[in-house]
Amino acid sequence: MRLEQIIQLEIDDWRKSPELKLIQLGKEYYRVEHAIKDRKREIIGDGGRMVEDKNLANKKLIHAFIRKLVDQKVGYLLSKQPSIQTKNKNYADAIGGLFNKAFLRILQNVGKNAINGGRGWLHPHYNDAGELTFKVIPTEEGIPIWRDAAHTELEAFIRVYKQDYYEGTTKHVLEKVEYWDESGVKRFVLNAPGSAGLTPDEDAGAVSAHFVAQEDEAEQPLNWERVPFICFKYNDEEQPLIKFLKSLVDDYDEQTSDNSNNLTDLPNGIYVLKEYDGTDLGEFRRNLSRYRAVKVSGEGGVETLTLQFSPEALKQHIDQLRKDIYEFGRGVDSQSDKFGNSPSGIALRFLYSDLDMDANIIETEFQASLEQLLWFVNTHLANTGAGDFFDESVDIVFNRDILINETDTISNAKNSVGLISDETIVANHPWVTDTQEELERLKREREASLADYGALGQPQGDKSGSDPNGTDGG
Repeated sequence: MRLEQIIQLEIDDWRKSPELKLIQLGKEYYRVEHAIKDRKREIIGDGGRMVEDKNLANKKLIHAFIRKLVDQKVGYLLSKQPSIQTKNKNYADAIGGLFNKAFLRILQNVGKNAINGGRGWLHPHYNDAGELTFKVIPTEEGIPIWRDAAHTELEAFIRVYKQDYYEGTTKHVLEKVEYWDESGVKRFVLNAPGSAGLTPDEDAGAVSAHFVAQEDEAEQPLNWERVPFICFKYNDEEQPLIKFLKSLVDDYDEQTSDNSNNLTDLPNGIYVLKEYDGTDLGEFRRNLSRYRAVKVSGEGGVETLTLQFSPEALKQHIDQLRKDIYEFGRGVDSQSDKFGNSPSGIALRFLYSDLDMDANIIETEFQASLEQLLWFVNTHLANTGAGDFFDESVDIVFNRDILINETDTISNAKNSVGLISDETIVANHPWVTDTQEELERLKREREASLADYGALGQPQGDKSGSDPNGTDGG
């Protein structure tokens, strides 16, 4: 098979795969586009067939559990700047220059994609200014070809995306395809106007290297030794959050919507008519609402059957659904009554145990991905003359945004003075954002305090010249 045939086959298989369907579902539910938005109210019509009845209330209540849980996990694990721990200060400064606040936003976006789609993609590349930057690739656009069963090393990467273009004042859309491997990039257009299948994308450059370096006013095409795409997994199975929660969230939406519909549609009672002197029920309802009266004949009359509605069963079902959503979504229900009593540190750790467990799994996967990313960073630093840091040990530590009981934490910090280092105490104090800066402030305050006293412990303003040994200092 030619390469174009292999790529076409991979694209066709990807578009029919349950994996892509889950990725699209995760993205839709994060955008609060739930299945209930397409629901119709139906009744039994002629011949027993179900037909839509537009006269019935059709509330479509959407509850953004997926969005809240995704944002909760991203905010808990990835809202703070990661700490870079290495003994080589030059290396730490070089990494810090790349892993800046802009990178933190990128890391949050790739984390969101990983939870919604099972995996997220990061693409290291050089921008027009020759700077190493990182681009987030939407999960649905990436088709990986793995070299191993554990999905740790890429053989190649196919990216399929849409691009707008204009002919005169008419807007058109092209489907672009890129095939990346260790030998470079091949670009195609899928089903271009006037042709079917893959055709070389001459406008963008049908074949090129991964990047181009400037050398003595000449451009030198170069390739990374690896395929420049890094996979950030939500879990080892690469399963998105929506897989575990869709049925529960859909049921929650449906039950609350049905309850709202019932409250809107159901009358306070059912009318029982005897010998009604009218043509149809519609006329009866109009006369009742307009004249507060209705004509009957003979021994006719109107009776009502009162409807008893008990919401207790629905409430129990809804409450259980909510508990299940947060349990299997491994999140924290902020409406839990346990938050209302100023819980202790131990109680908070218990409340956050599921979220913390999920964060541990995500962190393990992301640490492995960042290790791959560091290979590209180290290669870039070596190629640009910043230094060879391949043998340097470095840890990138995620700083979690943990809810704590400040009173307990401050009390524990005070009780730890003399038992552990001041640096550790300061680092764990809830009001400290920068440990080293806070230690410097403490140092300056102590030096300023000592400067107010003389060498013998007397205030500098004391001119008596007394001697602690009893002499007059003369």
